[in-house]
Amino acid sequence: MSLYTRGKGSGGHLKKIFINKLVKKNFNPNQFLKLKKFLSSQGIIIKKKSSINFGFEKFKTIYLTGFSSFLIIIVAFIMPIFSELEPKVAKNLKINESNKKFKKAFEGKEIENKSKVDEGLDLSNILEDVFKFEEIPQDTVRLSATTIEQLFKDTNYSLNEVRKSKKVKPIRLSLLPNEIKQIESSKKRKNLFIQIILPLILEENSLILLDRKRLFSILNKNKNSKKEIAWLNRKFKQYGVLNKDIPTLKVRMDIIPVSLAIAQAAKETGWGTSRFALEGNALFGQWTWSGDGIKPAGAESDTKHKVMKFKVLKASVRAYQRNLNTHSSYKNFRQTRAQLRDDSQKLDSLLLADQLDSYAETGKEYTKILKQIINQNSLQDFDDVKLMPLSVKYKNLI
Repeated sequence: MSLYTRGKGSGGHLKKIFINKLVKKNFNPNQFLKLKKFLSSQGIIIKKKSSINFGFEKFKTIYLTGFSSFLIIIVAFIMPIFSELEPKVAKNLKINESNKKFKKAFEGKEIENKSKVDEGLDLSNILEDVFKFEEIPQDTVRLSATTIEQLFKDTNYSLNEVRKSKKVKPIRLSLLPNEIKQIESSKKRKNLFIQIILPLILEENSLILLDRKRLFSILNKNKNSKKEIAWLNRKFKQYGVLNKDIPTLKVRMDIIPVSLAIAQAAKETGWGTSRFALEGNALFGQWTWSGDGIKPAGAESDTKHKVMKFKVLKASVRAYQRNLNTHSSYKNFRQTRAQLRDDSQKLDSLLLADQLDSYAETGKEYTKILKQIINQNSLQDFDDVKLMPLSVKYKNLI
């Protein structure tokens, strides 16, 4: 039995009063009704306590203790699972988070904030490995055109054979022959030029592909070693990547189609006959506003830019690839290339050539000439050729 009494105060709240032994065995109902009526007149309400009782009050402590124990067991069980999801190395966190974006790009899925990918450039270290060619002693003996032709003949290195076998002998020459401009047959001159620069382009592409393969391997791991993180940091500098952004590194770290590289070298050097190519090993006509270079003939006295020169041809090829892979002028080129990768398509040099209108002052006319050179000389035949390894160890890496 419980009583509700209206308490004093502005709120007028009811008070509940339990009476455990108000009803006894021989209690007179008439007296109870009179009592109830009297209490009501005094503002006291009498209610009958529910007869339904599941024993909750009696076992309340046991119920609460059991429920609490159950919750503790559940939490203890699932905590190790969540801890496994946390990155094991704090400074490796950015790499693992970027892995999700990297996989989306690799699978052709949309990346959030895609417009921010491939933004900004740190120029301080992007040509550091190119300048190393200046420090390393090189065999700079300039062979004559006749000697080079005989060398290619003795090693069975011909473009016809390359088109059939899709393999190129790893013959690396440091300098172009001075006599190349004296070769009257344009076909013979073009073939010799391609034979000289083809192994150099393929070697640089092979190195990039090895780096790209290692990048994928690192990103597929939940934990990266100190050696792997150090390698990544070198590549961020090499490609001028700001804020160690993995998607940007992925877009920049890729090859230049062989046919496109040959076409640009042919256009910029007149198939190896230009002064820049013969005096400065400059195959791609890259400009510089500081350091050593060759001033263009007929340039005005106040002209500040020069054409970069190199000690060896290989350095020129690497600088050219780094230029296309980092400079903001060629962002559309890299985006188109990345889209082809995402769509599992072949890197089409004719399509990519359209994105290089910023390479020369002639703009779209320049890209038309590049495509014309590619088509007229069947240069796309070389896009799928492989450089024969120098050793078994190198072969296993490719």
